[in-house]
Amino acid sequence: MLTGLLIVLLPLLLGYLVPVHHAGLLSGINRGVNASVYVILLLMGVGLAGLDDLAGQLSRMGGQALALFTVTALCNLPALWWLSRRLGLSAGNSTVVAGAPTSKLAALGGSLALVGVVILGVVAGLVGGAWLGEALFLHAETLAEWVLYALLALIGCQLRNSGMPLKQILLNRFGLAIATTLAASSLLAGLLAAPLLGLSWSEGLAMTAGFGWYSLSAILIGDQLGPLLGGVAFFNDLARELLAFLLIPLLIRRHAALAIGYGGATSMDFTLPVIQQHGGVACVPIAVVSGFILSLLSPPLILFFLSL
Repeated sequence: MLTGLLIVLLPLLLGYLVPVHHAGLLSGINRGVNASVYVILLLMGVGLAGLDDLAGQLSRMGGQALALFTVTALCNLPALWWLSRRLGLSAGNSTVVAGAPTSKLAALGGSLALVGVVILGVVAGLVGGAWLGEALFLHAETLAEWVLYALLALIGCQLRNSGMPLKQILLNRFGLAIATTLAASSLLAGLLAAPLLGLSWSEGLAMTAGFGWYSLSAILIGDQLGPLLGGVAFFNDLARELLAFLLIPLLIRRHAALAIGYGGATSMDFTLPVIQQHGGVACVPIAVVSGFILSLLSPPLILFFLSL
């Protein structure tokens, strides 16, 4: 298992070592990350279609995802509420970013599109499996592994060239405190949820170490524990983002740390426009730092726990 951990971490580290200064190349890397995520989620759907008793397995997946999401929320929300009281962080005046997807419908569109890709993969797997049999699912699994390696290399490069210096991250005490609290409470949730899901303690930790990065958590968990648990991780982290979209406008004025932190890793990208719109520009660097730290922690933590 440790060998597998090193094999998967290697492309992430190699990608992080590559500095990119050309704007066009950076744009291409970002498009490559998005395309890879869609391809792997499609293949994950194909893998789900290959499960015996598909309807029963999907019902089980939904129940497990709901249980995991409930336990995680019950750990995250009180911890971040406590941190909000301790930090005394308040949001400033709101200034909308030009062209930002600030409506709830627009903000949720990207998340729902990913769900659609998984469903499309299930349909494709059912149709293709009738023609090609088990060979389809074996080839889909192999292809998913190779796309995963490419994705990790691109993510490493993306993190290296995000424009966020390490000094700036460490000096932002608000972002660091929010990320630490969210990570610790999520891992506690993983330990509590593990027996409910019939998992080992290390697998429970891995399931909650995505910190809201649903595309990556689904890919890494699915690669090691199978498409069913990959789907549980995906819907657990996706539900976090959907709830964050609802909580941010309601809570960011009085409990900014809770509103920023609950989005987890997505606070540096998908939920950032909503944070900026309702919390003001002062919340943006805090959200970016918190999301960046969680994005940096998530892949190695998931892989480490899966190797135990």
